[in-house]
Amino acid sequence: MTSYIVIIDDETITLKQLRRILEKEGYQVAAFSNPQRALKHIEASSCHLVISDVRMPTMDGLDLMTRVKARFPTTEVILITGYASIDGAVEATREGAYYYLEKPFTPDQVRDLVKQALILRHTREAANGNSASGNSASGNSVSGDSVFGERDSQTPVIIGESSKIREVVSIIRQIAPTDCNVMITGDSGSGKELVASAIHAASKRANGPFMAFNCGALNETLIDNELFGHEKGAFTGAETRSTGLLEAAAGGTLFLDEIGEMPNSMQVKLLRVLQERELIRVGGSRPIPIDVRIVSATAVDVKAAVNGGAFRKDLYFRINVVNIKLPGLSERKKDIPLLAYHILSRLKRRGGKNISAVSQKAISLLINYAFPGNVRELENILERAVAVCSADVIRVCDLPPDLIEFELQAYKPPDEQFMTLAELEQDYISHLLKITGGVRNKTADILGIDRASLWRKMKKYKLG
Repeated sequence: MTSYIVIIDDETITLKQLRRILEKEGYQVAAFSNPQRALKHIEASSCHLVISDVRMPTMDGLDLMTRVKARFPTTEVILITGYASIDGAVEATREGAYYYLEKPFTPDQVRDLVKQALILRHTREAANGNSASGNSASGNSVSGDSVFGERDSQTPVIIGESSKIREVVSIIRQIAPTDCNVMITGDSGSGKELVASAIHAASKRANGPFMAFNCGALNETLIDNELFGHEKGAFTGAETRSTGLLEAAAGGTLFLDEIGEMPNSMQVKLLRVLQERELIRVGGSRPIPIDVRIVSATAVDVKAAVNGGAFRKDLYFRINVVNIKLPGLSERKKDIPLLAYHILSRLKRRGGKNISAVSQKAISLLINYAFPGNVRELENILERAVAVCSADVIRVCDLPPDLIEFELQAYKPPDEQFMTLAELEQDYISHLLKITGGVRNKTADILGIDRASLWRKMKKYKLG
């Protein structure tokens, strides 16, 4: 089905430009210069996406967005303005905007944003649409190959509708074109490299290389060689000259993961590179100009390391021009069904089993889980579930035992002050059957009885 987009702007030139870009991409477009007329049209016919100017004479874009979202929560809204600021973008995304686009914009920016917004809407509807029926959370396949989001040939897409993720996406879009150094902080598995890749893809360096290096994976000597390269004969075995990552990433972005674990001597060398925009290879003497953007990431508190003397303050200020803090998955629980669906569709495309749904009971269990390993742990859980699942829907019994144990620990008897032993037993067996998805072998194992005894108790209590 062709996506239907409504655009609103009191500037005729902008309106025509947007309409031309979108119709060329095959979208169905309705254009309005009057926001009240546009709102009446949307209320009468609905649409997939709204693109609206912020400052208009009779109604501002934020007010229009609020009214649209109240009536059609799944309709995405992109706001455009000639007076963009990070504060304004954050506020707009908190209120529900998919993105806050600054004028003047390019056709590529519009195409990418519209594509991403429609993918998110499709993914959310696929997940929430079936879950509304009470049976499953599923949907049609979405292209992509990334854990935290998805990646097409141009732009990584971060999956999520929570306010914290919308803020992250908004900040990425605002700071990516500036070429400033960025530090991404967040727990392991929260998607720091994907965010770095998204910054690169939205920057002026998008056509250049994106290279990643883990500062905690190698010793000092190897880090020196990997980042700076070496000249022929610099050390035993150096039979040819080698280009380091700082040179190889010329015109692009170098992502330094776990930078908090970088040895002090390497911190000194990196600081000089950032200050002078040049480097000297190991064993060399000639300065080599470089043109690279540094995006770093860490799961440790670098500010505390600075205060403790373990990390150089001057380097910290150089690499932390803008800080993006990623939320853990436990802070964005409403994104779990979307991510679960996305991961399932990706596993299916890899050639796995034809499983495209997660039972609502399993989704509820995942939402209540703490996820210390964040999105990476969710992926591992679902990959395991797909491997052991014998049906076309992932059930609670397909999830790891520790998740089920977590739910068991949360069991609370009914509020009645007094219950007979039989009533308590009936309630607990009913609770276990819900957790295990009705799998009697698993329920009997948890109760410590055989299957025949469980069957007799279920018959006694009329539990199915």
